[in-house]
Amino acid sequence: MYRPRVIDATITNRLKNKGAILVEGAKWCGKTTTCEQHAASILYMSDPDRIKHHLQLAEISPRSLLLGETPRLIDEWQIAPKLWDAVRFETDHREGFGHFLLTGSSVPAEMWDVHHTGTGRFAWLRMRPMSLYESEESTGEVSLGTLFQPDDTPVFAENHATLQDIAFLICRGGWPQATFLQGEDALVQSFDYLDAVVKSDICRVDGVSRNETRARLLMRSLARHQGTQASNATIGEDIHINEDKELSRDTVASYTNALKKIFVIEDCPAWSPNLRSKTAIRTSDTRFFVDPSIATAALGIGPGDLMNDLETFGLFFETLCIRDLRVYAEALGGNVYHFRTKDDLECDAVIHLRDGSYGLIEVKLGGDKLIEEGARMLKTIANKIDTSKMKSPSFMMILTATAPYAYKRADGVYVVPVTTLKH
Repeated sequence: MYRPRVIDATITNRLKNKGAILVEGAKWCGKTTTCEQHAASILYMSDPDRIKHHLQLAEISPRSLLLGETPRLIDEWQIAPKLWDAVRFETDHREGFGHFLLTGSSVPAEMWDVHHTGTGRFAWLRMRPMSLYESEESTGEVSLGTLFQPDDTPVFAENHATLQDIAFLICRGGWPQATFLQGEDALVQSFDYLDAVVKSDICRVDGVSRNETRARLLMRSLARHQGTQASNATIGEDIHINEDKELSRDTVASYTNALKKIFVIEDCPAWSPNLRSKTAIRTSDTRFFVDPSIATAALGIGPGDLMNDLETFGLFFETLCIRDLRVYAEALGGNVYHFRTKDDLECDAVIHLRDGSYGLIEVKLGGDKLIEEGARMLKTIANKIDTSKMKSPSFMMILTATAPYAYKRADGVYVVPVTTLKH
């Protein structure tokens, strides 16, 4: 059974104004199934019965693989990188739009620094594991897009999710297959994903032999540093202290770069607003896995462990929220950033749209004290923004796990349970 994805509307739109679309993202996140809904013909490059034949044709006659009704889906195109130039050439010489859909779960080595080669012909779309709205665990009663509107539409929704529910959703992740399973059957999917990454995918991405044990150690350290700006040197030191092993800074960089190429890691860039004061802003990216379940699997923990360690729970809840916010923001033509100053004035997420509008978001598990702290931080940051040089924030929001309702406070700050949010 197919559950509609937020990206479906974007694909439909881009097929009307681009010759080809490249949909990239982590394995198992649903790229093929989603693009199949939009395709008139399909080429599965990784079909084990035909892969040898496909590779031979890609070498001697790549255009022959492009023949078929359009939009033509070429699944896992990166297996034969020469197809890129063939698609580019064919798109240039066909009239109209919507000729090809390409999916890829890794970036070929020769393409890592030359994604501009499809400029004007391709639309690049990033697909991620399912948000809670897509997996039907969010009611979607609060629209992120509505919060950007100036009409001050009332916001209200009731939250029925418990903290135990959120702990399960973090550990299960947004892997489409897992969303149809229950209990341990759902939770094991993230462990299987982790095994595939460290045993195979981290090496296959660029042909560099990498050690499984080192990969696991790195993943564990990255899990411990979710939501931080930890440097490669810090990661290496953490492994030395916690695992009694040593990884050089260069080794850490090699492994993390490989994880980025297969879309396992998706760090959050820093936001640089115009501030009234000369406050120094941290410019390092914030570390995140593309899905919180990768972090829990790397540490070998489950929902019960999160319930017994609320500090860790809060860090991984932030990863879940960043995942969902990225899905929703990109549907609105926006991006998600992180903001932090040298004196630790911090905003967990900033959604910035193309028209310059932006919203400030703090992520909190819940409770009156944490919500008050979050609201105070948001208002402090908003007051420091130089509105003579940029817009005032369209909204300020505390994204929470356990608040009983979504509502707007008297000070203008929204409190929104993540299980009520959509794009």
